[in-house]
Amino acid sequence: MVDTFLIPLLKIVVVLNATLVAVTYMVLLERKVIAWAQSRLGPMRVGPYGILQPVADAVKLMLKEDITPARADKWVFTAAPIISMVPALIVYAVIPFGPEVSLFGRKVTLYIADINVGLLYVVSVASVGVYGIILAGWSSNSKFPLLASLRASAQLISYEVAVTLTLVSVILMAGTLSMVGIVNAQYNQHVWYIVAQPLAFVILLIGGLAETNRAPFDLPEAEQELTGGFHTEYSGMRFALFFLAEYANMIVVSSVATTLFLGGWLPPFPNWAGFHTVTLHLFQYVPSWVWFLIKSFLFLYLFIWIRATLPRYRYDQLMRLGWKVLIPLAIFNLVVTGIVKVALL
Repeated sequence: MVDTFLIPLLKIVVVLNATLVAVTYMVLLERKVIAWAQSRLGPMRVGPYGILQPVADAVKLMLKEDITPARADKWVFTAAPIISMVPALIVYAVIPFGPEVSLFGRKVTLYIADINVGLLYVVSVASVGVYGIILAGWSSNSKFPLLASLRASAQLISYEVAVTLTLVSVILMAGTLSMVGIVNAQYNQHVWYIVAQPLAFVILLIGGLAETNRAPFDLPEAEQELTGGFHTEYSGMRFALFFLAEYANMIVVSSVATTLFLGGWLPPFPNWAGFHTVTLHLFQYVPSWVWFLIKSFLFLYLFIWIRATLPRYRYDQLMRLGWKVLIPLAIFNLVVTGIVKVALL
């Protein structure tokens, strides 16, 4: 009863709440980092150094009037933000934050589930989120949201192909689709896959930016062209769900990239003979989940840094990069990985 129901339920509650808190404070972090990049202070009025700004934003959005356009499809209009938000949360069912640990005399795994097709589950569920954007654009019965939803669907297809081919390269190296198995493979092979697959890492990073509609690929939300894109007609909590979904997807991409390319919960130089120095021994005293959070935070900071420094692509440049650059590079990387894998057998 405890192992099959209570502990998994407790893990789900902890992960969901931690993710939602992280999402709200990601907004504050982004506003602060962009402000620093522009020689400003950012939010400073609500709480010490603006630390309670996310709470004020949440209260504001809950109190705002939630308007549904008269000619909108009301049921689909309401369901769209939910469809965007839910996949970003349930992906965490297979994200491993650490190995098996002992807690109060009981062995507990620091992940909700380890399934043998975990990476396939991540790709499949994450791809559903774009349907929320498409339905939001269509159900709003407005030209700007409709154009944004068409952009989002074309953008997802373009970059999903390259990212999926990149993930196949990782699967070839690890020999498994299990997320825990991929981390263990990096431990057994004495190397993080960012070293063995640098091109795949770059493709995943660019594809992750495009699939989460982040700058410089935020064409579905282009305020200067589409007045806010697919959520132009949204307000109140339905708008907040779209907002939360974007940042939750950022955390998902960071978590997946950390698991696949930075060794997940592993410390630097995992299982590397000849590097048993005092410093590396100290690495072992840092909890595994702390390593995971540090690596994920670095990715999130990179997302924000890119938004603060790079201008938005034109739409034709975006599509050209996906189809004419990233997909050929992903195929090339996959072929080379296969040849090396066969040669080393």
